[in-house]
Amino acid sequence: MDNTINIYCDESCHLEHDNLSVMLLGAIWCPASEVTRLSKEIQTMKVRHHAAGELKWTKVSKSKLDFYLELADWFLAETSLHFRGLVVLHKELLDHERFNKGSHDDFYYKMYFSLLSKILNPNMQHKIFLDIKDTRGRIKLRILNEILCHDKYDFTSQMIKSMQNIRSYESQLLQVCDFLLGALSYRHRKLSGNPAKVEIIRFIETGLGRDLLHSTPLGEGKFNLFLFNPQNSTQK
Repeated sequence: MDNTINIYCDESCHLEHDNLSVMLLGAIWCPASEVTRLSKEIQTMKVRHHAAGELKWTKVSKSKLDFYLELADWFLAETSLHFRGLVVLHKELLDHERFNKGSHDDFYYKMYFSLLSKILNPNMQHKIFLDIKDTRGRIKLRILNEILCHDKYDFTSQMIKSMQNIRSYESQLLQVCDFLLGALSYRHRKLSGNPAKVEIIRFIETGLGRDLLHSTPLGEGKFNLFLFNPQNSTQK
C-alpha cells in the first residue's frame, strides 16, 4: 500500500511592501494514489461548465458561478482532500528587527514551517509541491526543505520524499489550492465588490458550519485555519 501524501502549496500577499494588511499561505493535500482520480474529476467539471483553462480565484465571475459552487461542494464532500490555511493579520505591525533577525524572509520561513509542520505525518512519506511565484523559488525551496528536515529529524529524507517547484497550470490540485486561498484572502481583506466571490465564500462557510475568520482546533482536518495576529503575540 502506498503511504505517500502529496501536498500542494500556494501563497498570497506574501511580499513585505505590497501595502496589504494580510499575508496568506495555504496547502491542500491527499494520498498520492488519489491524485489522478481527483484531477480527472476537476477536469470533467471544467469541461461540463465550459470553464477551459487554468482555475484561478482571480478569474471568478458570475458567468461561471455554477462551476465554482460545484467545485466548492466537491471539495467539501471529498473525504480524501484536506486544506490548511495560515493567515497573518496586520502585516504592517510585524517587528522584523526585533523578532526575525531584521528579515521578512526569516518570518516567511517561520510561517511556512508552521503551515507544513502540522501536516507532516511521521508514519507517511510526503511529496511537497510549491507554486513558483518569483525567481527566488529554488532558494526558498532549499531553505524550507532544510528547516523541515532538521525539525523532524528527517536527515535521510524518509518522511519528506521530495520538494519541488511547479507552475500552477501543471496541477489541478494546486489550482484548487489557489481557489481556496483566494477565498480566504478575499474574506480577510473584507472585500465585497465581486458578488460571485461573496456567494462562493458564503457557500463554503455554510458547508463548514463556521466562518473563515477564526482559527480552528488543530485537529480540524477538512479546512484547518491558523490566524497569526501580531497584536495578540510577543510580536507586538
